[in-house]
Amino acid sequence: MSMDSAHPDIFVHIRIIVGIVIGLSITRLLTGLSRFVQHPKKERIYPIHIGWTFFVLLAIIHFWWYEFALSTLQHWTFEVYIFIILYAVLFFLLCTLLFPDRMDEYAGFKDYFHSRQKWFFGLLTLVFVVDMIDTRLKGAAHFQALGNEYLIRQIGFAFLALTAAFVRSVRYHAAFAAIALVYQFWWILRNFHALS
Repeated sequence: MSMDSAHPDIFVHIRIIVGIVIGLSITRLLTGLSRFVQHPKKERIYPIHIGWTFFVLLAIIHFWWYEFALSTLQHWTFEVYIFIILYAVLFFLLCTLLFPDRMDEYAGFKDYFHSRQKWFFGLLTLVFVVDMIDTRLKGAAHFQALGNEYLIRQIGFAFLALTAAFVRSVRYHAAFAAIALVYQFWWILRNFHALS
C-alpha cells in the first residue's frame, strides 16, 4: 500500500521518527566527546578516532539537512519508509561503535577503535552505498544534478572505507580520516548550502 504525499502530514510524520533516531545518534556523539572534558586524565584522545567522530557528526547533520528533499516524493510505500529509518539506524550504529557503553577491557580509544575497525568501516561502506539509493529516491533530476563527482565520491569513499576495515596502517587511517572530513565539509558547502 502506498500513501499519496499530497497529504502534508505524511512527510512530517516520517521526519519525526527519523529525527528521533538522529537525535539519539548526535546525543551519543556529544556525550562521548564530553568524556574528554570530564575525565581528561582517564580518557585520552586518539586523533583518528576523533577525526571519524567529527566526520560522522557532520555526516549526520548533513543527512538531516538533505533528507528534506524527500518532501518532493510523490508516493510513500512502507518499503521506502523502512529504508529511510534503517539508513538513520546505520548512523546510530556508527555512533555506538565510536563511543561504546564501556571501555573496561581496552587500553584506550586507540586500542578500542582498531579492535572494532572492521565493524566501523564495514558500516561506513554501507552508508556510502545506501546514500546512493537514498539520493536516487529523491528523483532522477536530483541524482543527475549532483553530477559524476557524486558517483565517483561515493564509490571512492566506499572503496577506501572497505580497505580501511582490513588495513592496520596508522598513516592510512590518519590520511583517510583527514581527507574524508575536509572533503565532506567542502562537498556540503558546494552542494547543500541552501534547501531547494
